[in-house]
Amino acid sequence: MSKSIKVLIQGTGFAGQGHAEAFRSVGAEVVGIVGRTQSVVEQVAKDMEIPFAGTDWQQALEQCKPDVVSIATPGGAHEEAITQAIEFGCHVFSDKPLTATGESAKKLHDLAVAKKVKTAFAASFRYMPDVIYAKRIVAAGAIGEPLEVECISHFNLERDIPFGWSHRKEDGGGRLNNNFTHKLSIVTSIIGEKILSIMGEVRDDLGRAPIVEGVHNFKKRRDFIPDDLNDPELKWGESNVEWSYTVLAKLESELAEKPVSVLFKHGGLHPRFNEDHIAIYGSKGAIYIKGHYGSGPLYFYDSNNQWTRLPLPDDIVDNTPQGEGDTERNWRYLIRELVNDIRGEKVAPYQTFKEGAQYQQLIDIIRENDNWVDVSHLQ
Repeated sequence: MSKSIKVLIQGTGFAGQGHAEAFRSVGAEVVGIVGRTQSVVEQVAKDMEIPFAGTDWQQALEQCKPDVVSIATPGGAHEEAITQAIEFGCHVFSDKPLTATGESAKKLHDLAVAKKVKTAFAASFRYMPDVIYAKRIVAAGAIGEPLEVECISHFNLERDIPFGWSHRKEDGGGRLNNNFTHKLSIVTSIIGEKILSIMGEVRDDLGRAPIVEGVHNFKKRRDFIPDDLNDPELKWGESNVEWSYTVLAKLESELAEKPVSVLFKHGGLHPRFNEDHIAIYGSKGAIYIKGHYGSGPLYFYDSNNQWTRLPLPDDIVDNTPQGEGDTERNWRYLIRELVNDIRGEKVAPYQTFKEGAQYQQLIDIIRENDNWVDVSHLQ
């Protein structure tokens, strides 16, 4: 495809603006943006010099005639918009979660396959430089046979962040949708993409959150926490989704005779004592990546029983896109792969709606919380 690739964005907040900049960074043309509120979408379009601004998605598809649409709204709003875009013949880049349920996510994947459009699913922290380096180290056999992985994180999110989509399961909220997806993507990228089995437990440790008007940008929601939480006039919304989870999984690895055991432990509202981390243990060595999403640095445990910090190889550094933060850089990495694929260039495999649908079905299973064995009779 030699002509300029035209992109239509759905969503005017942090993600929508970030997606727009990411597509521009690879030479695509952002021809329009759609949001819920006319005044907001017009202002964003003006600030970003995007020619079309509107609130009607179908109208935007017909008027802008995009090659690609970028979905940057909460997961509960994805299904209809993505369906319309695929029916229109557009390739689709979607932030996670793909939808609010595994069933609806699978429908989108099946439709995309039937219509032969390309898709990309943005559980994109697998593109962190130290994660890419860990994948290279494991593939080279430096830790021997992979045995187990642990992903530990404690976010200590403010309990009084204004009530919104992240508090509602039906809108794509919850920490499985907005944290676990990245962790699972990171681990599968390092160990192997085939997930053999999974079980888990989730908890809603929050209960409720204050209802506050005016929150538009997800990243700035902390700025809207009420000063007086005891104000009798303050209204509250009830959370119906998990804020903490514990998940166990088994993955297949070409380098291991047995399935690799993985622990995902996340306390969304709990304080951390030691650093969040991702650790990969093997028969001959181990890798420790500091940070809940593999931000680094990376340490290697060698045959001398010593941990050594390893600097990133120059080629990985040079291949990392520029961007204000990790999220923005990872969007740019994945969008670069998608756009190059659309242009007919050879690219490495990247996550599509196949993984998006698979992850959502796994989340449905984990949320059932039915993996427990009653042993009360043994007391």
